[in-house]
Amino acid sequence: MVAPIPAPPGWARSDLQAFLDELARRRLSPNTVAAYRRDLSQFTAFCDRRGARSLDQIDRDHVRSYLAHLDTRRYARSSIRRKASAVRSFLDHAVRRGVIRSNPARSLGTPRRRTRLPSALPRRVVTETLDGMPDDTPIDLRDRAVLELLYATGIRVGELCRLRLSDLQQGSLLRVEGKGGRVRVVPVGALARRAVQRWLEDGRPALAHGGSPDSLFLGSRGGSLGPRSVRRIVRRRLGTFPHALRHSFATHLLEGGADLRSVQELLGHVALSTTQTYTAVTRQHLRETYERTHPRA
Repeated sequence: MVAPIPAPPGWARSDLQAFLDELARRRLSPNTVAAYRRDLSQFTAFCDRRGARSLDQIDRDHVRSYLAHLDTRRYARSSIRRKASAVRSFLDHAVRRGVIRSNPARSLGTPRRRTRLPSALPRRVVTETLDGMPDDTPIDLRDRAVLELLYATGIRVGELCRLRLSDLQQGSLLRVEGKGGRVRVVPVGALARRAVQRWLEDGRPALAHGGSPDSLFLGSRGGSLGPRSVRRIVRRRLGTFPHALRHSFATHLLEGGADLRSVQELLGHVALSTTQTYTAVTRQHLRETYERTHPRA
């Protein structure tokens, strides 16, 4: 069990808040800013226990000892990489503000990322689940529309929860606000359009009331549907996590012959290298298909 994250020491609070304010101005999501706050509170509290009383007293040994401490506490490599990145960004920000002269974390290495392929659902599983969903109640209609839209567009949970009624454009296009406030427009397939339309006509009016927001999806009490509720919907209906639908969207497109750049645009990835992860998934699919079907494989 991971111990609770301590509060940052008094000497670090103003610098930490200045950094978090900068992240907020860059329109990072509240969840991302909160993660930075937790990681950097943990780091500065660690340095405080090692004798630091200001940012300019933090040196390479503090940072190296912190990363070693995380490793001995058996944090995942991905978590250590994230925390190390947060420390570097925070100290870079302090350099730009003139609080410290150089960044002691800049040249330190971090654990290599283990290559872990995204897990995509078989097409048959997705299709049979969606086709077999009931449509008897407003909640059924909403859940069907949520799952159809996640699979048809590959959008993230946070992006889905930020959708407004006005984001449906000309019926077949969807305006999506992604990470960092970046906006993209993605096409919506016929089955997903039909599910969303049924939700809007027969489901949403039954849940909405005078104080309901203009969110595309509403909870059972008429408020905006939140990420936690979406995760519960996907878990209950599909037995998995929402990101599995995003992985399935990308993988199935590539297996069907879509080019990598198009998938990158649809997913809202800034770097093509992020999307290239899925090419390994499709190569694996092709190899398995070959070995299963070729008479001399």
